[in-house]
Amino acid sequence: MSQAWNNICEFSDLVKNTGVCALHDGEQVAIFLDDENQVYAISNYDPCGNAYVLSRGIVADYKGKLTVASPLYKQHFDLTTGECLEEPESSVKAYQVRVEQDKVQLAVNI
Repeated sequence: MSQAWNNICEFSDLVKNTGVCALHDGEQVAIFLDDENQVYAISNYDPCGNAYVLSRGIVADYKGKLTVASPLYKQHFDLTTGECLEEPESSVKAYQVRVEQDKVQLAVNI
């Protein structure tokens, strides 16, 4: 299986330590930018609250990991892996992401 990259948004759409939501292959994706201009992408769906809200969460270092806290029940999701730190069985999908020519791109298997 080979890999392609799809543009998801402009890098200028991102604000440090804040999430934005974008639609990618029919799925809502929460995209985050940290203080070092590293971009992360995880599913926007919060399985604990059954709502698409993770892009509205609070970004923070939690137990040594860069996370977003759900705005609903405050579970922390690792921005690198999608792991839910309080409830690992409620982890979400993490996407491969990169920035090319000021475009944020997500990996797609073709």
